[in-house]
Parts: sequence; structure tokens; C-alpha cells
Amino acid sequence: MDDAYANALAFVLRWEGGFVNDPNDHGGRTNKGVTQRVYDAWRASHNQPAADVAHISDQEVSAIYSQNYWQKALCNVLQSHIDLVEFDTAVNMGPNRAVKMLQQAVGVAADGNFGPATKQACDACAAPDAVARYCEIREALYRRFAQAPGQDRFLAGWLNRLNSLRGAAGVPGYARRGDDTVDFGETDHIERIPDLAPDEPLEDWQ
Repeated sequence: MDDAYANALAFVLRWEGGFVNDPNDHGGRTNKGVTQRVYDAWRASHNQPAADVAHISDQEVSAIYSQNYWQKALCNVLQSHIDLVEFDTAVNMGPNRAVKMLQQAVGVAADGNFGPATKQACDACAAPDAVARYCEIREALYRRFAQAPGQDRFLAGWLNRLNSLRGAAGVPGYARRGDDTVDFGETDHIERIPDLAPDEPLEDWQ
């Protein structure tokens, strides 16, 4: 595990919490941010029998996050700090949505296809500016999604996580916080936002 991934995973896991099964959370039965559905698929792909996600191992958690989010959202080819923001967004809002948000932040067409034009824009951008824009896009989406029925109670936690991310990624005006400052707001976890299909608009939420 390289240092960039290890540090990003540590940040994410502080905010993913432990086991939850909230009927208002679209993710459903979840442990350390891994849903039962994702865990079932992971174990099946490794010829392992189904198991309760409540008992997922740390090694499985790390492997799932690496394959399903870090690599899928191309975090491994991004500049420092942009990789952290992209990874945390992919985890909380889905890899396809994260790529489109990244594209908006670096000023290319948000088509969800991380091709040469996106890579070039990411390499050429000023990372602090891209990170700040990315977080602004993410905040606007959270505020939009909080207007959906039953979702307003998750807004405080979403924004607390985002502001902690801003601090960790060096956005001016946001302090870097320690491990003891995790605040889920009105709930005991941070709700996941369902991912997009590649052809769906960024603001869509089923």
C-alpha cells in the first residue's frame, strides 16, 4: 500500500464509521463504508462464500476501497491533494460522479470519460485552485440532495466531512483536524450518495 493511498484511506475510514443499517440511508446495511451488496460482489469475485458485512476484515476493506474507488476513479494518477478529494468523493458519491466533478473542477467537458484531455488538464492545473473548485461543486450537490425527502438530516454530516476534507487538502480557511473531530451531525454516520450511470447528469439522484 503506497503512502498516498494509505493516508487517503485513513481519512475516509474516520468518516465512514462502523456498522450501520439506517432505513433512510440508500446504502443499506453497511460496515466501514462497505455495503452488503458490494461485499457480496467482492467475495463472489474471489470465489468466497457470502458473509455478513458486519464481520468484514480490515484487509478486505482496504482491497475493496483500492479497486472500487482509488483505482476506478483514477486517484492513482492525480496530483497530491486532488487524489484525496477525488477518492473521498468517489467513496461518498460514486466513482462516475467523482470523475465528472473532477472534470468540471479542471475545466474540461464533464462526460465521465477520464481520457487524455482530462489527464492533461489534471496535470496542468494548479492543484489548490482545482481542489477548492471541486469542493465547491460537491457542497452545491449536497445542498441540492438535502432537499430530497428524508435527506435534510444528513446535510450537517455531509458538510462536516467536506470541511474536514478541505482542511486535509489545504483549502485556505479550513483547519486541518485531528482524528477526534469527526461529527456526523444529526445521525450516527454519513449517508452515501448513489452513483451515476456514465450518461446521467451530475445533479441526478435516483
